[in-house]
Amino acid sequence: MSDTLPDPGTDLDSCAREPIHLLGHVQPYGCLIAVSNQWEVRHVSANLDEMLGLDPEAAIGARLSELLPRDAVHDLRGRVQMIGPDSGPARLYGIDLIGDGPRFDVSVHATGHGYLIEAEHRTRNGNRQEMTLVQPLMARVRRRREIPAMAREAARAVKAMTGFDRVMIYRFHPDDSGEVIAEAASPGLEPFLGLRYPASDIPPQARALYIRNPIRLIMDVDAVPCPVRPALDPEGEPLDLSLSVTRSVSPIHLEYLRNMGVAASMSVSILRDGRLWGLIACHHGAAHYVDYETRSAAELFTQLFAYEIAAVESAAERDQAERARALHGTLPARMSDGATIAREFETIARDIAAVVPCDGIAMWIGGRYLRHGATPSHDEFMGLLGPLRAADDGRAFASDCLTDIHPAGTGFADRAAGLLSLPISQGPGDYLVLFRREQVETVNWAGDPRKAVTQGPNGLRVSPRQSFEAWSETVRGRSAPWRRGEIAAAETLRVALIETVLKIADDSIAERKRAQERQELVIAELNHRMRNVLNLIRSLIAQSRPGARSVAEYVRILDGRVEALARAHDQLTETDWRAASLKGLIETEIDAFLSGKRDRVKLTGADVLLSAEAYATLALVLHEMVTNAAKYGALQDSHGRVEVTLDRRTDGALVIGWRESGGAPVKAPEGRGFGTTVIERSVPFELRGEAELRFALTGVEARFVIPARHVSDAPEAGDAAPAAEAPAQQRLSGRALVVEDNMIIALDGADILTELGCAEAVTANGVGEALRLIESNGFDLALLDVNLGNETSTPVAEALTAHGVPFVLATGYGATEAIAEAFPGAPVIKKPYTKRSLQAGFTRLLSPSADARDPMD
Repeated sequence: MSDTLPDPGTDLDSCAREPIHLLGHVQPYGCLIAVSNQWEVRHVSANLDEMLGLDPEAAIGARLSELLPRDAVHDLRGRVQMIGPDSGPARLYGIDLIGDGPRFDVSVHATGHGYLIEAEHRTRNGNRQEMTLVQPLMARVRRRREIPAMAREAARAVKAMTGFDRVMIYRFHPDDSGEVIAEAASPGLEPFLGLRYPASDIPPQARALYIRNPIRLIMDVDAVPCPVRPALDPEGEPLDLSLSVTRSVSPIHLEYLRNMGVAASMSVSILRDGRLWGLIACHHGAAHYVDYETRSAAELFTQLFAYEIAAVESAAERDQAERARALHGTLPARMSDGATIAREFETIARDIAAVVPCDGIAMWIGGRYLRHGATPSHDEFMGLLGPLRAADDGRAFASDCLTDIHPAGTGFADRAAGLLSLPISQGPGDYLVLFRREQVETVNWAGDPRKAVTQGPNGLRVSPRQSFEAWSETVRGRSAPWRRGEIAAAETLRVALIETVLKIADDSIAERKRAQERQELVIAELNHRMRNVLNLIRSLIAQSRPGARSVAEYVRILDGRVEALARAHDQLTETDWRAASLKGLIETEIDAFLSGKRDRVKLTGADVLLSAEAYATLALVLHEMVTNAAKYGALQDSHGRVEVTLDRRTDGALVIGWRESGGAPVKAPEGRGFGTTVIERSVPFELRGEAELRFALTGVEARFVIPARHVSDAPEAGDAAPAAEAPAQQRLSGRALVVEDNMIIALDGADILTELGCAEAVTANGVGEALRLIESNGFDLALLDVNLGNETSTPVAEALTAHGVPFVLATGYGATEAIAEAFPGAPVIKKPYTKRSLQAGFTRLLSPSADARDPMD
């Protein structure tokens, strides 16, 4: 028979499928009787005659009372009455099953169709009382508060109780491999402390039996087992020996023990919360019997030992949970919204790592990736997101080998070899993921963990290892395992996080709803204002016509009035349509029409802020007053002056005085034109104020009263820098490019540039067309609209800069820092622009001394 390592075609699961609870034999140190619920014998072991002097064949079908003494049957029935669903077997020590014969220790447990009774010869004398030793031995364990030290004391105690050569405390790892964490061995034995055993050494069905039947004695690996008769019940099923005390042993396991040099063994399960935490494994170099009462004492000791382990681990878990709960209380304050999470993420990550140790933390929330410490990059995490969603069952998911779920993770194992993923949204989507770096570990296995394949009578089969000499292996690609308490603490944090994320989502939904409502309100208000503006423009068009003596004059009058409204609109926009400065409005009008006569206008009184409604109304009124003074009044010659006074009444109303003097004699107009109507009726009609206009011989005088509800105090202004002298207006020349997505505005801009002196003005409605024109034509200057619908003119500006062509920017948004930074050196004018504002913009562009960054109306 030759041994080989398994190849892919070999069935490695044969031992895992072995029905070790249906072997149909018992070990010869005990005998078995299976009875029905009516206490009729259904099965017996073949050694019944040797143990109890009963003929096995004759016993089958008889009532138990016909085979055993009356007192024995009475005692058995009484103990059966005490058996609960999870109470384990009933135990009777020193019972007489023959009648004035040797004593027996008996185990009774319920089966599906009756009861299974097992008897062993009582070999102990009356002086030994192992049960009384359990508490003193456990007291020694309790004095140790760390699990390795507790395990050493437990191993010594069980060795003293049972007499085995070697007793080991064997702890399972999360991958189901096991490690010897403590050992008590007789002198001269090779130590097994620290050795690891692969998960395959204990197949799944054996693990399940360790939980159901926590103690197991193999007295002699070479003993011949005794068969159970009959082998099958009337339904053709073998007797289930899962809870049997004397159940025989799998041949594969016996071979395993022989290969280790073990002649007898005993194992006692260490259970925590119904799960297999570890084993107390006992080995002996020769056949070794431990009586049932001593085994029961060892089982009780192990149960108490398990309680002590649970207490120590639970204390650590409670401490960790308490820190998690404390963090639960502080996290929401740092995660009030998405912006706060991003800003505070480093602090959040450090706080979480203090509760659940890790090397890095990443969060995927709302399509945004945040990370701190040793974590995958954004692109690497995108590849991991799919496996995380596949593993998402709404609870914390932990793995110390990330490549098990994401093979591509080998590329970043140095930063993230293990992960603990916390879903933090109602459905698969958002995650907080804790990462641990690769922990390169040298594992000392008890022999090569790979099982050999041998040729047997039924073909290839997996055989137990032949050698158990320490076999070292370097394990890579794994992190430190995530402990039970760490996962529980992470789950506590997950609950806090999901509550916070859901609150953010609810707040976001509410905010979106409020934003939608605000948007609808803004649209309605914009629609209302646009209708008002259009109606106002229509009225200006209609009312400006009667006073004009020519088309050119009509255009000039209309253009001036529309421009006055635009300037007022711009100033209101700069204050977000809050109250704006009246002095600023007056000075803007003076600068627009009287820049050369500014020193002849005297403005006195404290500045005030006007409501948006009053501001727009006074913009037209002041425009008419300024233009009339320039055309017909005190400012039409070189001597007249205008004095404007601002005075607050005690009731808070504002009185605006206008007085012209020093000009030509004034004569009242024969009729009332539109301009006069605006001056006299706008304030009373729209603001419920007062307006008075007098045409005195020495000059026009006017008085306006603005109600207090439209007026508020202006903040005190600091020392203003002296105004720079306006550069002389320049005449344009050469070919011009106008880039504008609105055809009417583009044609208007081209006409204005032609009027200002350009030989030709070419229009383009988008970036693509503009770039083609720049490449195929030579231009001397350009006018660019910043926002071209779904694109911006940035590429055009860059192309013009590359060709050395100067340009002016036009925007309906007013001057912004973004525009100034994107196009340094390019003047910015506001839309709607006029011939005057375009000329001023290009004058600044072509004048080296001008500051192009100052926005112009």
